[in-house]
Amino acid sequence: MRKKTYAIRYVAGQPAERIFHGNSVLQNGDALPPGAPLSAGKTLKVLVWNIFKQQRADWLSVLQNFGKDAHLVLLQEAQTTPRLVQFATSHYLAADQVPAFVLPQHPCGVMTLAAAHPVYCCPLREREPLLRLSKSALVTVYPLSDETMLMVVNIHAINFSLGIDVYSKQLGPIGEQINLHEGPVIMAGDFNAWSRQRINALYRFARDMGLREVRFSDDHRRKAFGRPLDFIFYRALSVKHSVVLETEASDHNPLMVEFQPRHR
Repeated sequence: MRKKTYAIRYVAGQPAERIFHGNSVLQNGDALPPGAPLSAGKTLKVLVWNIFKQQRADWLSVLQNFGKDAHLVLLQEAQTTPRLVQFATSHYLAADQVPAFVLPQHPCGVMTLAAAHPVYCCPLREREPLLRLSKSALVTVYPLSDETMLMVVNIHAINFSLGIDVYSKQLGPIGEQINLHEGPVIMAGDFNAWSRQRINALYRFARDMGLREVRFSDDHRRKAFGRPLDFIFYRALSVKHSVVLETEASDHNPLMVEFQPRHR
């Protein structure tokens, strides 16, 4: 029997908690509980980074330099080592990870660090058809200062597959969530869009969801077969600033974006 998908929530001073999601779709019109907004100001700073299981030196210094002031940090291949958990709980109110697979000691998967507690959490996993390992994704929702709700999708997409059936299948449940959310959306992560088929499927999905792509004037994103792997998409927000940070602390470079609420 397939294991039930869950998120692990890390909060300072509290034991780690498993978050299951019975009904995996946020129903249109569902009343979400009130909470403190993600950002008190007019900008929302987001860092997106495949952290390569923290296998290289200086990963922590990169997070300390660039992540500590962000309102959201979306990590892929995050291994919940004591140092990462300590950083997350010291600088953020909540950190939610969806384990994709377990390395010798610590689970590894997408992890979202946030300056506010999520009011909604939906963990997702999809199995790699060739390697039989899983990739994970996480949908969370946070209040914003303008009283809208921000949906955040953190994804590490299927990598090794023949064709795009499984790749598209992984995007399906995410699309269900986005379609039923009326507020702003950020969808970001490592999409492994290394083929023409994959990039076309990703762009088609983004178009269907009404999402725009964040552009980088000086684009140093990690590429495979000439195509970037990491993306940030958004809806009902404006981009104030975007940059790709160059580092040797992972095999991917972090993406940093500052968003502003779009005036309604």
